[in-house]
Amino acid sequence: MRLFRALAIAALTSSTLAAQGATADPVTTGRFDLGKMWTFEYPPTDYFSATYGFKADSAWFARARMAALRIPGCSAAFVSNEGLIITNHHCVRGAVNALSRKGENLLDSGFVAVTPADERKLPTMLADQLLAAVDISDEVNKAGDAVAEGPARDEARRTASNAAQARLKAKYASPSDSIVVQVVQLYNGARSSAYVFHRYTDIRLVVAAELGVANLGGDWDNFTYPRYDLDFAVMRAYGADGKPVASPAHFTWGGGSGVKAGDVVFVIGNPGATRRLTTISQLEYQRDVALPYQEHFLSSHIAALKAYRDASKDERVRADALVAMLSLSNSWKPIPGRIEGLRDANIMGRRSAIERALADAIQAKPDLKTRYGKLVDRMAELQRQRMKSRTAFSAFSQLMSATAGSTMLQAGYWAWRVQHAPADSVASIRQRPRFRVQARDLERRYLALALDDIATAYGPGHEFARATLNGKTAQEAADALWGASVLSDTAGMRRALAGELASDPVTQLMNVMMPAVLAFEAEQARLSVEEASLSAQIGRARFELYGSSIPPDGSSSPRIADGVVQGYEYNGTLAAPFTTFYGVYDRNRSHGAGSDWDLQYRWRVPPIGLDLGTPLNFVSTADSYGGNSGSPAVTKDLRIVGLNFDRNINALVRDYIYLPERGRNVMVDVRAIQEALSYVYHADRIVRELTTGRM
Repeated sequence: MRLFRALAIAALTSSTLAAQGATADPVTTGRFDLGKMWTFEYPPTDYFSATYGFKADSAWFARARMAALRIPGCSAAFVSNEGLIITNHHCVRGAVNALSRKGENLLDSGFVAVTPADERKLPTMLADQLLAAVDISDEVNKAGDAVAEGPARDEARRTASNAAQARLKAKYASPSDSIVVQVVQLYNGARSSAYVFHRYTDIRLVVAAELGVANLGGDWDNFTYPRYDLDFAVMRAYGADGKPVASPAHFTWGGGSGVKAGDVVFVIGNPGATRRLTTISQLEYQRDVALPYQEHFLSSHIAALKAYRDASKDERVRADALVAMLSLSNSWKPIPGRIEGLRDANIMGRRSAIERALADAIQAKPDLKTRYGKLVDRMAELQRQRMKSRTAFSAFSQLMSATAGSTMLQAGYWAWRVQHAPADSVASIRQRPRFRVQARDLERRYLALALDDIATAYGPGHEFARATLNGKTAQEAADALWGASVLSDTAGMRRALAGELASDPVTQLMNVMMPAVLAFEAEQARLSVEEASLSAQIGRARFELYGSSIPPDGSSSPRIADGVVQGYEYNGTLAAPFTTFYGVYDRNRSHGAGSDWDLQYRWRVPPIGLDLGTPLNFVSTADSYGGNSGSPAVTKDLRIVGLNFDRNINALVRDYIYLPERGRNVMVDVRAIQEALSYVYHADRIVRELTTGRM
C-alpha cells in the first residue's frame, strides 16, 4: 500500500491510539484525514494485520463481506444460520408504521413475533448481500478514453459498464438467486467498481423496539453523546419456498463478553456520499450557498410538518407526519455542524494543505503536470460561476423536492413543460411526473413556504414577488392559490398534463417564472457536467499518485472502517466509552412525563430481571457516516458487538475530513439488546437463536 509521502506523514506506531491519526499540531495533516472507509475490492490487509495484530487475509474479508447486508438507506447483518437479520429501529420505522393493523400503533407499542408464524412481511423491505466486489476501471476507462470527451465518451463508458454488469450477472446467477449488479463510480469517477449482490425480497419483521426507547431524547439527543437509545430491530429473510433462508455466512453473537475500552472494532456498512476528495473552492460554495439554504429549507419544512401534526387528531396522520419529521430532522440537524466545520480555520487549513500537496505532487511529474496541472484552478472558476446563480438557487433548487416540495407547483411545472414542448417530446414529458397528492393542510403549508422562498430570494419589488404574493402574506397567497386552482387533486393534475388548464392560476404563475427556472436548470446542468469531468480527472491524478492508500469518498457502497472503543473530552469533562440502562431512568425521571425522554408502558418501571448496569451505548473512533446506520460493529474474530446508529456532534465534519481526536460513532451494545429481549420483550426464542446461531 502506497502511503502519503507528499503529505510528510508520520509512520504507523504500534499503539492503537496513534493508528487513529490523532495529532497535537492543529495545522499538520494526519495520515487518515481523508478517511478510513476502506473498500472490499481494495482491502487494507497489510494495514489491518500490522496495526491490530491479526491475520486480515482474503478469507477474513470475505466472511466480513458476506455477513453484512445493505437495506434501503441503511446497513444490517445476518446474525444466525437461518436468515435472522439485525439493524437499527430507525432504519425500518417507516415500514413498521405501515405494518400496523387496525387498532395497532407499532411505533408506540413495539412488536414481538411470538412464533415464526407471527413474523410479518415488510412489503417495501429488501436486503442485499455482497457476493463480489470487482474493479472494472481498466475496461471502463479504456472505452471512454478511446473517444472524444463529451456525450460520446459518456456513452462509451456506459456501454462498457453495462457489458461488465451483464457478464458478472451471468457468472453469479443461479436458478434460486436474485442477482443485482451495481456499478459505482469511485474517486469522483476516476475508478469504477461492480458490486454483485444477492437480493432478498421476502423480509419479515421479528422484533421492533418502541419508538420512544429506540429514539430516547428525540431530536434533542440526535447527533449527541452520551446517549441512551435501544435503537434496534430484528428481521428475517425468507426464500421463494416460504422458508427462512440459509445464512451460514453470519456474525456470531457477542452478547456474552461484548467489548471494553481500547478494543478494536470494525464497522461494516454503506456510508453515503461524502466530500472529502472535493476541492477547497467546492467546499467554499457549500459553506456559503448550498448548506445555508438547505438548512433553511429543512428547518422550515420540519416546522410545517410539526404544525400539521399538532393540528390533527387522527393517529394515523400523526404517526405518518412524525416519521416524515424524523426523516427531515435527520438531514437537517447535521447541517449547522457542517457549516461550522467549513468555517473552522484548522479544518480548512488541513484540507488546503492536502490540496497543495496534491498540486505539488502533480507539478513534480511532467506527464501528470501536462494532463492535470490546471484542473484545480478551472474548478475554482466553475464555483465562481455557480455563485452568480445563488439567487435562483435559493428560489428554485428545492422546487422539485420529492420529500418536501409543493405538489401543486410541481404539477404546474410539468404542465408548463407539456404546453411549451415540441410536439414530438410531449409524450415523453408526460411520462415523467409521479405525484403523491398531499393532505390539504400540509400542501397549504408547503406551498406557502415555496412562494415565500421565491419572493424572498428576488426581493419585494421583483415581478416574481408580485406574482407569488401579490401583496399578501405567504400563507394568504397559498390559500388563495389553493382555492382558485384545480391542481389540488389527481384529476386536476391529469388535466393540466393534458394541456387543458392554460388559464389555471398555477399555470399562470408558471408563465411568469418558468423561463428563469429553465435557465437556472440549464446553467446548473452545464456546470455539473464540467464539474463531474474535472472531479474525475482530479480523482485519476490522486489515484495515480497514492493508489488505494486514500480510500474513496462514501458512495452508499459497501465499506469497512476500523476504530477503537474510546471515550473523549467534552464540555470540560470526560465522556465515558459506555452508557448503561441506569441513564435511561435518570433522564426519564429528570425530564418527566410527556417529554422526549418519556417511556412506554413496558419500560416505565424497570422490568424484573433487567440489569440496569448493562452497557447500552458505546462509542469508537471508527469512520462512519449517514448510511452506516444499522452497520454491524464486529471484533477481530467477527463477533458482532454493536450496531452503529449515530455520530456525535464533533463528527459532523466527517463530510469533509476525518478527525478522530473527538469525533465518535455511537453504537447500541448487543449486550443491551440481549438483555431487553430476555427481560423486557420475553423473546426467548430469538435469544436462543442469537446465542446458538439456529432457530
